[in-house]
Amino acid sequence: MSEFLKKILWATDFSDEAQEALLYAEAFAKTFKADLIALHVVPDFSPVLYNTDIIIKGDLIKKVDFIKGEAVKKLDNIEKTKKIPFKTIVKEGSVSKKILETAEEEKVDLVVMGKRGLSAIEKLFIGSIANQILRTSSVPLLLTKKKAGKPHFKKVLVPTDFSEQEEVERDFAWNIARGFASEITLLYVLELHNYEFTPRDLEKMFTSVMKRLKKRKKRGKDIKVSEEVTRAINASIGIVDYAETNNFDLIVMSTCCHSKWERFFLGSTIDKVISYSSVPIFAIPPSSCPS
Repeated sequence: MSEFLKKILWATDFSDEAQEALLYAEAFAKTFKADLIALHVVPDFSPVLYNTDIIIKGDLIKKVDFIKGEAVKKLDNIEKTKKIPFKTIVKEGSVSKKILETAEEEKVDLVVMGKRGLSAIEKLFIGSIANQILRTSSVPLLLTKKKAGKPHFKKVLVPTDFSEQEEVERDFAWNIARGFASEITLLYVLELHNYEFTPRDLEKMFTSVMKRLKKRKKRGKDIKVSEEVTRAINASIGIVDYAETNNFDLIVMSTCCHSKWERFFLGSTIDKVISYSSVPIFAIPPSSCPS
């Protein structure tokens, strides 16, 4: 288990969502015997300083130093009160860039952070820090949402579309399931869009897909794996509805896209699932997918 994850980075802005993310980071760190690193990024105020009076500039610099010092104190307090050991890092700059920078410098295997609520416009264009990180991260990203209670991972959902990267998703899900003694469900969403099909045609499609799912290579008997097919207007809606209706604890998906245009317009399935799902998501970066 210790070889799966050795270092985990918890990115925090001290929000309620970030505190919840810490519980997930701790759960993964304990299960896989990984070291935990806490990172807080103070926003970059340098553009404000360019044409600022020297006295005001000096005051602002002192203020930033004070904020950084307070952040260190907050993290020290969290470590002591929650009794969760971690290495503390506080940086200044672009939040997404500093998270990526720290992940590379510290050679972490997973980044854990909360996903703040998105406005209607953000849901359309997906401009959150989490999604910015997904574009260029070289390590998986665990996105959590505010949810009462201790995190658990008894039911893991792995959506599949029979593409090349699905084996990568299954590998990650398998490791997670072995660590937490989880059950895995492989889900295929039959995308109907706005087309209408007869019950007979739908039954044929369901049967065909299920046969393909059942032909998958089995990976031992220590983990319960089931296959399911559902139908929806599109894949993202089907995944979110199925995960929430059936009370899944985690969704494991890759951030791979079938085309560069799809990622440019932020139209990939995982982007939409991240925006609307209330279930935590373990997002696998493009670097882990087949080229």
